[in-house]
Amino acid sequence: MQVGRHGPAARLLASELPRASLELAATVTVAPLLAVEQRGDGHPVLVLPGLWGGDASTLLLRRYLGWLGYSVSGWRLGANLGPTEAVVSGLRDRLETLADSSGSRVSLVGWSLGGLYAHELARKSPGSVRQVVTLGSPVRLARRSGRAASQVFDAMSHLHVTPSMVARPWAEPGPLRVPATAVYTRSDGVVPWKSCLLPPGRRRQNIEVRGSHSGLVNNPTVLHLLADRLARPERSWRPFAPGPLVRHLYP
Repeated sequence: MQVGRHGPAARLLASELPRASLELAATVTVAPLLAVEQRGDGHPVLVLPGLWGGDASTLLLRRYLGWLGYSVSGWRLGANLGPTEAVVSGLRDRLETLADSSGSRVSLVGWSLGGLYAHELARKSPGSVRQVVTLGSPVRLARRSGRAASQVFDAMSHLHVTPSMVARPWAEPGPLRVPATAVYTRSDGVVPWKSCLLPPGRRRQNIEVRGSHSGLVNNPTVLHLLADRLARPERSWRPFAPGPLVRHLYP
């Protein structure tokens, strides 16, 4: 259904930054509770930013996961302008370097467009990937009628490699062979929330949170579930099930 420029989608987009600020404030408030999450096993985690973002945009998330005990890395490729040649080759090299140097499979956490990179890396190198967690990533966007993100992505398409090297958001091919979790919010003002849902399958889960697209990397409920997902022993996947004290935080 089409909406006008003053319709629900426009209002959600306009409120993205204020809502993201509230999510960051909430994380600071509940920091003592987040500090008691299960400690990590030290395996490598690669965090991929969203469109236009760089490693600074995922700093809080990475610092938190590092504090839990994981070997966390940013992507170190500057601003995310889409699947340029430097991004495609750089991410493949980064993944293999982390896997080889640690002797462990790498967990991939991708925010928005970064989640599409994570899916593509997992398809091409499943032996190097432990699991994928996407945050507001339009993994099922089938046509170019998404919100602001698709328009910005198309505007920079002249920088991108051919779709055969990295699939565009509306044409992701093939199934994943690793565990995957998709985090989404129905109040996403940047991408249609239904496009963020994984199709049903073994070792697949969609988890709804309350919040904005822009605030997903600083959202306390997202940090809580990431701590749970990353702490799962390798080859011992099970669905996320929030405990009784936090169950009301997940719709």
